[in-house]
Amino acid sequence: MNSRNIYEIDLDQNQANFAHLTPLSFIERCSSVYPKKVSLIHGDKTYTWAETYKRCCLLASALLKIGIGKGDTVAFMGANTPETFEGHFGVPMAGAVLNALNVRLDAKAIAFILEHAEARVLFTDREYSETIKAVLELLPNDILVIDIDDPSFSGGELLGSQNYEDFIGQGDDSYSCFQIDDEWQAISLNYTSGTTGDPKGVVFHHRGAYLNAISNNMCWDMTAHPVYLWTLPMFHCNGWCFPWGLAAAAGTSVCLRHVRDAAIFESMKEHAVTHFCGAPVVLNTIVNADESLKVGLAKGIKAMTAGAAPPAAVIASMENMGFEVTHVYGLTETYGPCVVCAPQDDWADLSIDDRAELLARQGVRAPLQDELMVADPQTLEPVPKDGKTMGEIFMRGNLVMKGYLKNPKTTQASFEGGWFHSGDLAVWYEDGYTQIKDRSKDIIISGGENISSLEVESVLFKHPKILEAAVVASTDEKWGEVPCAFVSLKSDQEMGVDELIAYCREELAGFKIPKKVVFGPIEKTSTGKVQKYLLREKAEQVGYAVKK
Repeated sequence: MNSRNIYEIDLDQNQANFAHLTPLSFIERCSSVYPKKVSLIHGDKTYTWAETYKRCCLLASALLKIGIGKGDTVAFMGANTPETFEGHFGVPMAGAVLNALNVRLDAKAIAFILEHAEARVLFTDREYSETIKAVLELLPNDILVIDIDDPSFSGGELLGSQNYEDFIGQGDDSYSCFQIDDEWQAISLNYTSGTTGDPKGVVFHHRGAYLNAISNNMCWDMTAHPVYLWTLPMFHCNGWCFPWGLAAAAGTSVCLRHVRDAAIFESMKEHAVTHFCGAPVVLNTIVNADESLKVGLAKGIKAMTAGAAPPAAVIASMENMGFEVTHVYGLTETYGPCVVCAPQDDWADLSIDDRAELLARQGVRAPLQDELMVADPQTLEPVPKDGKTMGEIFMRGNLVMKGYLKNPKTTQASFEGGWFHSGDLAVWYEDGYTQIKDRSKDIIISGGENISSLEVESVLFKHPKILEAAVVASTDEKWGEVPCAFVSLKSDQEMGVDELIAYCREELAGFKIPKKVVFGPIEKTSTGKVQKYLLREKAEQVGYAVKK
């Protein structure tokens, strides 16, 4: 090896050959190249990319005028409206950090988040005024409140000192996009669900947001000018980075304030939607919608699903309707999707049911995710690719968070060994695809045997009378833990415990059959994740014990 490296002599990084990565560059380019392309549709309102960029600049300059800048947190309690979309650009354009709040949280949780994040400004939609009114009473310090007064919602109160339109009207027309000086700079702050304690603040940086937006577009065939329907909350991992990805692709956002079946189908048909995201519960809503709503729907609409493992039966039903389903996997800590079930050419020759079984797997690393493995959580040794040996999913690379805000101990633990610990248990197949079998905390250990709640749920979902199902552990004096099934039936169906158990006996080993069954609605988060910690509590108190 030559001791004198000629490639390190007089070839330094400089302004001409290097720029820090930031998704803010997407909207700047988009407004210049496609100024007249439609950026946003919300009811009767339509904006072009030139208009959206100008509004984002006005928001940024208005924030700067009141002293908001680098290191400050600006919170949005917003629905899927143009204002929330603009916040994804306007806030970081001022150098500040966007904290998009989960609108389903209670006042106590939101107050904790605002105080922990040291938020200085809160933009809030009037739909959530009842919650925010309670939040403001809990906060120890004053916060500037600015109302989002969306004409598509007529209820609620105005709590702020001014409204959004008046506020950005104070901005500077000549302001241009903020130039970051470090791509490691924080761009957004998202909080985990906090199922075992207070929520943890996950910090994203500009580089990761840029790369994940591009990665999503690449693995989902989102090329120039897609029409994207906002069935996914923009507050969830910054809408899986799609506000930024849509700017990169010069796409059109069709805003959807409330995710209801009639509104979904109407928007898809009226605006020729090409792409949408949603948890399996959204897909289930589409599949089980009234047949009259489905008339005239175009084939080939691309659906990306994550947030919970989608049952193969739901994927098969979506494909039968003509949708193209892409299953992705990730966490708040990985900017949303970082693993994709990339379809192979020979899968096209399979039956829909067989293809759906493959598509239900979590898959392989996304294009810009550096490393992924399934390994023993104690030794970090990769498990065999045999589709049987369970291990934990680990990731590392550019699509992993900076860390948890003000929580160095938990940050260090989550990065132990140089990998991010997901807490999800999976198997690894010979073809390199992963499949989650459960969260580590959701595995049911019955008489020393491990039972995957996802396996039992998958069987339940296949029953034609069942709309949704969730399985958790319930304590048992003899076995330690036994499966408890929560089942929601389709609106026109009836089923008793005996019928359900008889079906399970045909599909499952005896020790995996639910020993308790609870019929009724299933509690979920705003993003469609089943709240299993609540179901575990309920399983200890109610349920129809199954007779042996």
